Amino acid sequence: MIAHWLERQIAYDGSQLRAHWILAETGIAGDAMVAFLGACRVTQDEMADLADLDGPGIASDQMLHFVWECFTETGLLLAVHRQRLLSATALEVLRALAPTAAARREGDDIYVGEGKLSISIATASPVSSLIHFALNVTRTGAPVRVACLEELSIDSRRFAAELLSRTVSEQQSIAVARSKVRAKGEWR
Repeated sequence: MIAHWLERQIAYDGSQLRAHWILAETGIAGDAMVAFLGACRVTQDEMADLADLDGPGIASDQMLHFVWECFTETGLLLAVHRQRLLSATALEVLRALAPTAAARREGDDIYVGEGKLSISIATASPVSSLIHFALNVTRTGAPVRVACLEELSIDSRRFAAELLSRTVSEQQSIAVARSKVRAKGEWR
C-alpha cells in the first residue's frame, strides 16, 4: 500500500470516491491512500450513504480528507471493516496529539464533546473498494454541530502524516500476519 500527501487543495464533492481516481490524480497504481486539504460539499448525486439523502447535507469550508482505494479483497464488508479500523486509528492519533480532548468513536465517526469531528463512508466499485474519511479543520460551513482540528491545536499535515504512516504500517502488519499462518492439519 502506498500513502501520498497531495499538495494542492481539492474541493471534495463525492466524485473523488470512484475507481482509479487516485491513479488519475497521482499516477499511483494499486492499493493507495491519499490525503489532502479542501472544502467539502457532497452533492446529492454523489452521496453514497443512503441515510444522508434526507439529512442536512455534508459540507464544511475546510477538511482534511483521506481517500483509500483497495484492489485486494474488494468486498464491501471488508471495506467497512477497514473503514472502522481507519477511524479507530484516527482516534489513536487524535489522542496522541490532543490527549486532553474528550474524544470518542461511535462506529466510523469521531466526536469531541458534542461536536462531530469526522465524516466517513465505505463503498465498492466493480474493481476496488473505496473509503473517504475526513476531519473538520475549521468549524465553518457545516450543517451540523462540529468539532475541528483548529480548536484542538492540531496541525492538519502532522495529523495526516501520522494517520497515513500508521495505516500503511497496519496494512503491512496484517499482510505479514496473514502470510505466516499455517493451515490446520498442515505438516511442518
